Amino acid sequence: MKLSVGIFFGGFFAALGVLLFLVSFGTDYWLLATEIGRCSKAPEDAGGEKATFHHEGFFWRCWFSGNVGENNASMWNFWYTNQSPSKNCTHAYLSPFPLIRDEYNSTSYDSAIIYRGFWTVLMLLGVLTIVMASFFIICAAPFASHILYKAGGGFFIIAGALFSLVVVMYVIWVQAMADLENYTNMKKMDCPDFAVYVRYGWSFMLAPIGVFFALLAGMLFLLVGRAIYLHSD
Repeated sequence: MKLSVGIFFGGFFAALGVLLFLVSFGTDYWLLATEIGRCSKAPEDAGGEKATFHHEGFFWRCWFSGNVGENNASMWNFWYTNQSPSKNCTHAYLSPFPLIRDEYNSTSYDSAIIYRGFWTVLMLLGVLTIVMASFFIICAAPFASHILYKAGGGFFIIAGALFSLVVVMYVIWVQAMADLENYTNMKKMDCPDFAVYVRYGWSFMLAPIGVFFALLAGMLFLLVGRAIYLHSD
């Protein structure tokens, strides 16, 4: 009875962890930024001050224009129904945000590229590991194999550790490597009233929750594997 309960909750937490990891990996809302500032001479009746909204993830970095609101840093500005019907997107695999190579050229840009490359590799390894962990658990269920349960539990823990590194590296990258201060100062040369609001998006927030469920599922499956091994003796 206890073994069945452990398998059930292990599978439930594992499914949540896999779902959260895949959603976090596949959606492009790890970082949200709003740029505000009239940097060109526009007519006074142009319809109010405009803002540029950026959002980026593993695959894409996108931006679209909108009107300046009361709460420019709100996440609701990036909700699907609030976005512009047309927006521009570019690949973000090895592209630091919000710097653009044509506008910014320094050693810090190259360092950010290398750092982003390591982050990309860890992200892919985390996704691959948790998919392999799921495969081991699915194969273990029909045969009640303690080896497969232990292997699946170990891979879930490894996946949780990898995604923990992904989250920590992303925070360090945004705070130190992205060089947002220099980007802002560069923009202010042409636009004195330029301001940028940056915050983490829901894709980023899902990752730590997925880490928690992956680690919890991994420990449960290790205990299940040990219990099956002890009962088989």
